Amino acid sequence: MQPHPQTTERELIAQETIVAISTPPGRGGIGIVRLSGPHAREISEKLIRMRGPMEHARARLADVPDPETGNKLDEAVVTWFARPKSYTGEDLVEIAAHGSPVVLEMLVRQALRAGARLARPGEFTERAFLAGRMDLTEAEAVRDLIEAQTLYQARVAAEQMGGALSRRVHPGKEKLVQLIALLEAGIDFAEDDVDVTPDAEIVTFIDTITLELGQLAQSWERGRIVHAGLRLAIVGRPNVGKSSLFNRLLERERAIVTAQPGTTRDLVTERMSLGGIPVELADTAGLRETSEEAEAIGVRKSREVLADADLVLVVTDASVPLREDERELIALLAGRHALVAANKCDLPMDDAAAGTGLEMRARAEPGPAIGVVRTSALSGEGVEALRDALAEMIRNPSGERESGILTSLRQFEAVSGALEALDGARGAVADRTPHEMLLLHLYAALRQLDSLTGETTTEDVLNRIFTSFCIGK
Repeated sequence: MQPHPQTTERELIAQETIVAISTPPGRGGIGIVRLSGPHAREISEKLIRMRGPMEHARARLADVPDPETGNKLDEAVVTWFARPKSYTGEDLVEIAAHGSPVVLEMLVRQALRAGARLARPGEFTERAFLAGRMDLTEAEAVRDLIEAQTLYQARVAAEQMGGALSRRVHPGKEKLVQLIALLEAGIDFAEDDVDVTPDAEIVTFIDTITLELGQLAQSWERGRIVHAGLRLAIVGRPNVGKSSLFNRLLERERAIVTAQPGTTRDLVTERMSLGGIPVELADTAGLRETSEEAEAIGVRKSREVLADADLVLVVTDASVPLREDERELIALLAGRHALVAANKCDLPMDDAAAGTGLEMRARAEPGPAIGVVRTSALSGEGVEALRDALAEMIRNPSGERESGILTSLRQFEAVSGALEALDGARGAVADRTPHEMLLLHLYAALRQLDSLTGETTTEDVLNRIFTSFCIGK
């Protein structure tokens, strides 16, 4: 049957049944083949022999026959979810067989012969979005949950999947719609003696919405760190114990440690988790003036890493007085996410070194004081406190625990675009621009917020988002 000439591409896709292996490649105890679409149940019944009738959301045993001999090849647990009460909003069948790649691929080939189509990356979640089972921010959170490397990342993704970001956007969007409705009514009924909304009231609306969205935009810094992690640079003079602390934080010998100053001449990096956030730890060459070419290159790289790092750990020798260049570095870092590890606290303290921590804090004035943790890389004293202090700075730099944050550049750009449009609207009020023109700015802001959750999202944006998913999800 030829499709109706008015049938859209999305409607054509909805008429197709898709299939894919939903478990990671390789061998395992269980492997899942997933089908979704109008013929999912019909096609799945051609692949397996059910031991009883399918029931919605009930797991049932089935045999997987050899397509050539008809003999039993494997056993499977089959679950059918009837539309619309499924992940995709369509009929969906999951066949959980043993995780043999040969058997799973055979099931997919049989499904293709029976009329299914191989799913594109992310197409199951895309269908869930198109069916209204989730908005775009929740769909993106599915990908974030799959890609989560730490439990903390998974918790944030779970909040987003529960609609935390959508709920945070909703009040501002409602106020924007209310303002648009007021202005439209004033224009439509201008000849019927309906009061025109005063400029002061319009500005109050705009300022309230801008404040809410501005706070949301500021969450991008934390969301970026939660999603992608950050770089922590360990810096300081030679022979203060940077590499030893690097190894202590990693809990393994990764960097070479000797008593000779200048051992580290190149960047040594390693990934770890601090406070549930992925962190790239960078051990750098000691900061000092040197005529030795290789070490000089290392020092230059250290300064570059110091400039680009999200978080800086300055290591000093607690047993001797601070040098002037160390004081200058600490003062320079005031206002940045930085921490001082006063290392070698197991050694007798030089009289002149007493009060080092107070000196460091005083030198940070008039900016925020930089925290100091006394450590001994040799004995391990203070290392756990250092790890906790770093984790607190990473996870909660503002001291607040937000729910519903921006975790992708696309989301940040949508909110920024709405703020820019609102700024244009405020300027239009100040210039006493006719309300018809003012509405253009307000509708532009509304479109940006709609694109955030997916009400008005173009096909190319959807393709970019969902093709970043794995196949089978």
